[in-house]
Amino acid sequence: MNIILVGPPGAGKGTLAERLIENKGFAHISTGQILREALANKTKVGLEAKEYMDRGELVPDEVVTRIVMEKLKEKEIQKAGFILDGFPRTINQAELLDKGLSSTSVRLDYVIYLEASEKTIIRRLSGRRICRGCGKNFNIYTMQPKKESLCDACGSELYQRDDDKEETVKNRLDVYKESTEPLIDYYRKKGILETFDGDKQIDDIYSDIMRVL
Repeated sequence: MNIILVGPPGAGKGTLAERLIENKGFAHISTGQILREALANKTKVGLEAKEYMDRGELVPDEVVTRIVMEKLKEKEIQKAGFILDGFPRTINQAELLDKGLSSTSVRLDYVIYLEASEKTIIRRLSGRRICRGCGKNFNIYTMQPKKESLCDACGSELYQRDDDKEETVKNRLDVYKESTEPLIDYYRKKGILETFDGDKQIDDIYSDIMRVL
């Protein structure tokens, strides 16, 4: 089974991906991770991407899609099934992905859309605190540490990422609405979109998704 996760920042995509991977054995395809792999392995398309990065330019959609397709064609990935997280982000990327998949036996089964309100997203992201030591996540509203500003796991200081501050979160949502939200209609028309209530607790969202899968 092959899945794309879409939804606004803070909707819970990362947490749900982790659970699906752990419980169902999916391969997790993160564009950031596979781009780093392509660079480290000095693949042809990885070196092409590096030329853009060395010039301080964004890697074009066509190049990113080719890197994704190289990964999706691996036998281990096709055997396990995959979760695409963070790609595609735009209609152009989605169209390029469809074109790439059309020449393979790989098919998308579901696009899971987590629909969450702006109020929920701001609360989740602005309340998030991260451990400087082990990277564990907490939330001052929903998952407080036992000791204020200290990690339960290793006792290190908790901090707030700059992009989790409320004003920045609102800007991230504006970018999402402009570039990524159009994907919802794109995949709905293809008949593979499944919408879930991202305002629910993660356990409940996961249960809803498993009923569909």
